[in-house]
Amino acid sequence: MTTQVQLFINGEFVHSKSEKFIPVTNPATQEVIAQVPCTTIDEMEHAISSAKEAFLSWKETPVSERARLMMRFATLLKEHQADIADIICRELGKTVEDAKGDVWRGIEVVEQAANIPSLMMGETVENVARSIDTYSYIQPLGVCAGITPFNFPAMIPLWMFPMAIACGNTFVLKPSEQDPMTVNRIAELFAEAGAPKGVLQVVHGNKEQVDVLLHHKEIKAISFVGSVNVGQYIYKTGTDNLKRVQAFAGAKNHMVIMPDANKNQVVNALVGASVGAAGQRCMAISVAVFVGAAAEWIPDVAAAIGKVRPGVYTDPNAAYGPQISPQARARVLSLIDQGKKEGATCLLDGSGIVVEGYPNGNWVGPTVFSNVTTDMAIYKEEIFGPVLNTMTVNSLDEAIALVNSSPFGNGTAIFTASGHAARKYQHEVEVGQVGINIPIPVPLPFFSFTGWKGSFYGDQHAYGKQAVRFYTETKTITARWFEDDMAATGPNMSINLR
Repeated sequence: MTTQVQLFINGEFVHSKSEKFIPVTNPATQEVIAQVPCTTIDEMEHAISSAKEAFLSWKETPVSERARLMMRFATLLKEHQADIADIICRELGKTVEDAKGDVWRGIEVVEQAANIPSLMMGETVENVARSIDTYSYIQPLGVCAGITPFNFPAMIPLWMFPMAIACGNTFVLKPSEQDPMTVNRIAELFAEAGAPKGVLQVVHGNKEQVDVLLHHKEIKAISFVGSVNVGQYIYKTGTDNLKRVQAFAGAKNHMVIMPDANKNQVVNALVGASVGAAGQRCMAISVAVFVGAAAEWIPDVAAAIGKVRPGVYTDPNAAYGPQISPQARARVLSLIDQGKKEGATCLLDGSGIVVEGYPNGNWVGPTVFSNVTTDMAIYKEEIFGPVLNTMTVNSLDEAIALVNSSPFGNGTAIFTASGHAARKYQHEVEVGQVGINIPIPVPLPFFSFTGWKGSFYGDQHAYGKQAVRFYTETKTITARWFEDDMAATGPNMSINLR
């Protein structure tokens, strides 16, 4: 019997009454490993109303208790990192180490959520006028929701609900229907950590269930990570319904290589940053921009990338796994073919890759193009596969102009031995996350994940201090107390401080 993925509503795992199910497949074999339900409207209402009811008591829970919940949760995630990673491997196809890293980056955000008391501190000014004080409090919004993608089924949900819940909100999570079992395991551990019933709800499905969250009057804020078109839809629809929205969308990340950079470091960095995780990450380096004489290294980069190969997660020599679905593979192969037709030089072609013993897997081999121009589809579109475009320019100014002309601004990097070049780049480039001799500059959670331009729609970013601002409101109080009030109570006034 194929596993039916359950819903997590009001602290309990329950089988959906839905008649609509979506198959969850192993992308290396196409074997159906589970059926995920499309949550019914009644079940969606139950989840949201349970979250609303739980909010009434959860918001009154002392912030120190909320922090201790996150400490217990982080401990359980660490203890079960390997078994969560195993679920990721089976339903997404990641290599074991990549899957463990997925979990670990989520754990780091939970650890940040355990610091919530200091992050929730307000501000105070005494005597803003004579005998008048002003101070501010930070208070939760209510019921928040998250819509997460397939490519990091542990990390991205853990970006969202721990910070929101630590702030005093309750949360409804709709994970990707392509790998839903990871989130269910995480929710199970959250309940084991002592989370009260109703604080976290997990519903499953597709656009119909997302639309319920976008239109429901009790949902106060929406967090989303996914594709450009869906991100724009989430942002427009959510804000039209007067909700706060943070929508992380597409990317086309450039890495600029200066002639004074260390060649071996450049080559090694590009191998992992371009094809790692099968290219299915929004921080992948998909464009390498070689400045001046550095262009001589392009054949060496292609040769190094050509030494890696995809495979199943049980193969210790596999560099990365399959694409998530046959449709995703077909799209990547179509873009590779289009790149050839538009005149790019295919130095390394992975479109015909074969993984022995797994003929039905969604495999795409590492692919490298040179002579890429900005009007080509492989440059304009986010391929989301193991494909690296290489380009050449004559100067750092040209490189900066190229990067800044892109509609996306998620991440970028520069490799150089020059402090002046590095500073000029970090100052002038119009991208939210910049690496200097670091190819994938994802910050640790005490900073924020900060995409710019078409890579992000909203005002406050993920995790860190900005997440706290996103999931809270500020209340400012101006107070004055009169001596006559004290006199009226009499000299024997007593105050119970317990």
